[in-house]
Amino acid sequence: MNYLHLGKGCVARTDEIVGIFDLDVTSQSHLTRKYLAACEKAGEVESASEDLPRSFVVCAGKGGRKLILSPMNTATLLKRVKSGE
Repeated sequence: MNYLHLGKGCVARTDEIVGIFDLDVTSQSHLTRKYLAACEKAGEVESASEDLPRSFVVCAGKGGRKLILSPMNTATLLKRVKSGE
């Protein structure tokens, strides 16, 4: 079982990751903003840092859906997934 470090001690199981998204690019869409607001309202958002988030990771597993805000950019997170970090 592999884990992806998202910042500030926050990790996600790689087999539960649905997608990794750039917050600046995706938040331009009203549909993404609506999705993010719905996740926030449902209490499914977790922050991996107190810094300004640069990306978000959507996870789905036995515990349900979770959206994690990360201060790391998507390229860094994708490199970590590929390297098995």
